[in-house]
Amino acid sequence: MIIEPTPLHGVMIIRPEPLTDDRGAFARVFCADVLEANGLDPTIVQINVSVNARAGTVRGLHYQLSPHGEAKILRATRGEVYDVAVDLRPASPTRGQWFGARLGERDRTALYVPPGCANGYQALTDDAEVVYSVSAPYAPEHERGLRHDDPSLGIGWPLPVTSVSPKDASWPLLSEATST
Repeated sequence: MIIEPTPLHGVMIIRPEPLTDDRGAFARVFCADVLEANGLDPTIVQINVSVNARAGTVRGLHYQLSPHGEAKILRATRGEVYDVAVDLRPASPTRGQWFGARLGERDRTALYVPPGCANGYQALTDDAEVVYSVSAPYAPEHERGLRHDDPSLGIGWPLPVTSVSPKDASWPLLSEATST
């Protein structure tokens, strides 16, 4: 596994290092020791899957308040998505900034999003599937979110937004959000 830093403090790209031969390829996509050696939380308590019927769909931006903050590792297992992390950590040097990366089934790239960052993604293909592991159980009373179209963030979604759930559309702007 190759761990690459992004412009957001603690948000990392995880790339597999495939070993190929005449049979095909093999690659490690999760290794607790490699994550820990890079200062990342390898805890997994839940694995979720999300299927998005239409390109343009946006899910998020979600996070959980402390002490239920969760690290996430997200990977598109079918199709392609544009995954975004927004840094909400009060002491972070990149607080209030966002980073986005394309995740697709072909290159198997993943995004590591630490606790204290909101996360959301846009389906870039029909039937895009995302599998993500989280380090803390879902705690509905601690769930929070940000609006995907917050002008202060100015997230550059690659496609026109065609579908957002009513819940996600009603999240507050960053200026009104609850701190992590």
